[in-house]
Amino acid sequence: MEIQGHYDERFSVVRDAFEANFAGGEELGASAAVTIDGEYVVDVWGGDRNKNGEPWEQDTIVNVYSTTKTMASICMHMLADRGQVDFDVPVAEYWPEFAANGKDSVLVRHVMTHQTGCSGFPRPVTPEELYDHDLMAGLLAGMQPWWAPGTAPGYHAVTQGTLQAEILRRIDGRTLGTFFREEVTTPLDADFHIGLPLSEGRRVAQLDVPERRIDEFVEGQPDSIAVKTFRSCPLDGTETETDEWRRAEIPAAGGIGNARSISRVHSAIACGGRLNGITLMRPETIGAALERQTFERDIVLGLAVPYGTGFGINHERVPLTPSARTLYWFGWGGSMGVIDLDERMTISYAMNKMAGGLVGDSRAFNLIAATYAAIGKQLQG
Repeated sequence: MEIQGHYDERFSVVRDAFEANFAGGEELGASAAVTIDGEYVVDVWGGDRNKNGEPWEQDTIVNVYSTTKTMASICMHMLADRGQVDFDVPVAEYWPEFAANGKDSVLVRHVMTHQTGCSGFPRPVTPEELYDHDLMAGLLAGMQPWWAPGTAPGYHAVTQGTLQAEILRRIDGRTLGTFFREEVTTPLDADFHIGLPLSEGRRVAQLDVPERRIDEFVEGQPDSIAVKTFRSCPLDGTETETDEWRRAEIPAAGGIGNARSISRVHSAIACGGRLNGITLMRPETIGAALERQTFERDIVLGLAVPYGTGFGINHERVPLTPSARTLYWFGWGGSMGVIDLDERMTISYAMNKMAGGLVGDSRAFNLIAATYAAIGKQLQG
């Protein structure tokens, strides 16, 4: 199989790792990108965009699930940078209805760090209901938290995006997808979408979905928070083939792009908040996102996650990269976005053959390791 695109010779090992994922039978179609100082040193793609054998092209895009969370969090940090939102005030200051059922003390910071107690919807919702933002926001506003807010993290797989989107709308007046398009992707010329125009649907790769739905690989008692979280919005991956999913703005799971566009947006953050004359935020705002908020056991994921504000961050016991100042997140199935502020570098990966995990798999980790090998750094731990 031929790998398309370009790469600097110094980063040939990244191209080789990308090809090895295909050689090992782990891919259908995929793209990978690395930027330094906002310039692409790797921009490659290959394989098929669907099971019919149609090739993955330069402009192929794909649903990247929770890697979208990095984009939604960038929007929230932009509001904070402008003084329009304070992460340390209650959500109800911006969204009064959210105070119901003991949520008056839930802070915006708790939304950004998965600590609101509302990791799922109060009742199971269908994909069709999920596309109705007002309905979903109303359910979250009225629910009683499943645990005391601020006392522990619990991964808000879908609800984080709904909460962020409603807070942003109450402050700015725009939907999060519109804000993202007008303030981020259009200025940066990035082909990433939270709410895809139907005219672009022909470019979307078909996902090769796991055998089990997202709620079926979560273990535990039926009344456990982890099981309730994923059963509140059971998805199997085929929803992404519909116009309704693609058009809907689902800021925690519905972003559609490729590695090139993930890196394009992330490179503005890697370069201190400014790229090619476009300023998203000040370096001080990015620095605040890097401050560790919690490293307790996440009661949904069942493992300790080093949360910054809106992103995963490095921890000395579980470093993702050799650089202390790293922001990242992964998407269901394997997609990934890494922002290394020390190296002013991004590493991104998007694919259509989904693995079962929520927090990355060997394909992404191989690309991360190869990238640091190319610049003469080794991962520790």
